[in-house]
Amino acid sequence: MSLNPNASIEITAFRWVPEFAQGLVRDLRARWALEEAGLDYRVRLLDQERPPEYLLEQPFDQVPCFSDGKIKIFETGAIVQYVGEQSEALLPRDPQGKYRAIQWTYAALNSVEPAFINLLLIDRFFTNEEWAKLRRPGAVDFAKLKLKRVSEWLGDKEWLEGRFTIGDLVMTTTLRFLRHTDLVAEIPNLAAYLKRAEDRPAFKQALSDQVASYAANQPQEEGVAA
Repeated sequence: MSLNPNASIEITAFRWVPEFAQGLVRDLRARWALEEAGLDYRVRLLDQERPPEYLLEQPFDQVPCFSDGKIKIFETGAIVQYVGEQSEALLPRDPQGKYRAIQWTYAALNSVEPAFINLLLIDRFFTNEEWAKLRRPGAVDFAKLKLKRVSEWLGDKEWLEGRFTIGDLVMTTTLRFLRHTDLVAEIPNLAAYLKRAEDRPAFKQALSDQVASYAANQPQEEGVAA
């Protein structure tokens, strides 16, 4: 376990989120990368109402932010790339391998994730809206197209570029945005790919630490309702 209250590396995370979002909040990516790299870190927990000065760290008022005493950055793509540059476990050292891994982080975040988030928002927040009912079939088709492209590239390989990299870390956490559907499960090689990623000890530790915080900080009314 790499959580260390005295570590020089710090990331921010939410103290609690509703159940449907647990295991999906993007600090999971930073935690996972740090676990894979074997780097000690601490977590600064934030309430849903962040202090105004937090905007000086994260202008979009989201998590995570990252600091290691040398740099301060936000956005998980930048964070996992920086962590990857500290560990060959996440990024190959040869330039071709390195940048092919990095390209997949950008692909996951820009070419794939928006389609999945669109469907997630429709299903979780607007499901009873008439416009959402009309839009959902197209959103499903678009998500399926993105899955098809990733599946075809993956083929029978274990990982996107032959070995586990930050590209796989970001891509598989992106696939998890569809966990409320059967869309990934319907594609055998993607289902197996996601399971391989989630079976990694570093992922299990990162997820366990994230949800442990939510359990410890569950609002009083949530405890009564449960």
